[in-house]
Amino acid sequence: MAASVPEPENPTIFGRILRGEIPCDQVYADEHCLAFRDVAPQAPVHILVIPRQHLVNLAEAEPDQAALLGHLLLVAAQVAKQEGLTGFRTVINSGEEAGQTVFHLHVHVIGGRPLAWPPG
Repeated sequence: MAASVPEPENPTIFGRILRGEIPCDQVYADEHCLAFRDVAPQAPVHILVIPRQHLVNLAEAEPDQAALLGHLLLVAAQVAKQEGLTGFRTVINSGEEAGQTVFHLHVHVIGGRPLAWPPG
């Protein structure tokens, strides 16, 4: 898995965070991704894990990005453990109809309270 750098043409708020233009409450970072607390949390713990590579959403992922996608999920589990969660939910919204509002792939890690099913 090749390391990636923030892309200057990524106009999303996550692109701006990756470039250091907007601060975040970082909980994890490596050469492939960044994890930080959501500014509008839906639970006591709500962390976003984003790739440094600009990928619009899961629907646009390519086979050569499989290692990156797996890495994002492993980091999601790692930050959940780091936050003391014994149970948590991961959510990836893909497309506007699914509720995606920032068009840069991101994994929500949500926990710290009972979570109902089905969601929204």
